[in-house]
Amino acid sequence: MTEGLRMELHSQNIELAESSSDEATRKNLREFMKMAIPARAIARPIAYAIEQPVEVEVDEMVIRPTVQDF
Repeated sequence: MTEGLRMELHSQNIELAESSSDEATRKNLREFMKMAIPARAIARPIAYAIEQPVEVEVDEMVIRPTVQDF
């Protein structure tokens, strides 16, 4: 998840600082958060991975919002 977030924010030139003194940065972050994935939507695939039998390994997941402008 962090790699996807890093790539998305880099392309939009957004800092990861909620306390930024730059108004443009705060505005960009507010706009970006409008397409944030709800916590429940993240929890479901994590629960799926944890619930698998011992002989099954879920090695990697890519979770992204369906609302993307890129």
